[in-house]
Amino acid sequence: MLNLFVHPKRIFLVLFVCFLAFSIWIYAIPLFSPTPYSKKELHLVAEGRLVWQKNNCHTCHQLYGLGGYLGPDLTNLYSRTANNEAYIKGIIKSGVKQMPAFEISDDEMNGLLHFLKNVDATGTSNPQDYQPEIIGTFSLEKK
Repeated sequence: MLNLFVHPKRIFLVLFVCFLAFSIWIYAIPLFSPTPYSKKELHLVAEGRLVWQKNNCHTCHQLYGLGGYLGPDLTNLYSRTANNEAYIKGIIKSGVKQMPAFEISDDEMNGLLHFLKNVDATGTSNPQDYQPEIIGTFSLEKK
């Protein structure tokens, strides 16, 4: 009788169904979670992400410690600049040292600022607190 329940195909099927149910549950959580942002703000954040990608900002700058190393990590840009949007706009429009001046429209700038504000609100990152590994990643143990 025990052999009927311990059959490898049944074990696989039970584990697969459990994995599938868990995966659907994990990915469905954000769909049903309340968000503090309106549809318009979410659209602006998405548009800003596209501006970030279109201008290849990730090649020089990091978000959450991931990205290029030429420019600073911009995860908490808003917090570091005391929410000074005029300062951020000035840097983007005029450029500094190695960063070129970007000619982007007011709508693109607005979207990019919303994207950076959203990134600032979602987490912190200070890669200097962590030990870099020889393979290009960071150890989660602090220095």
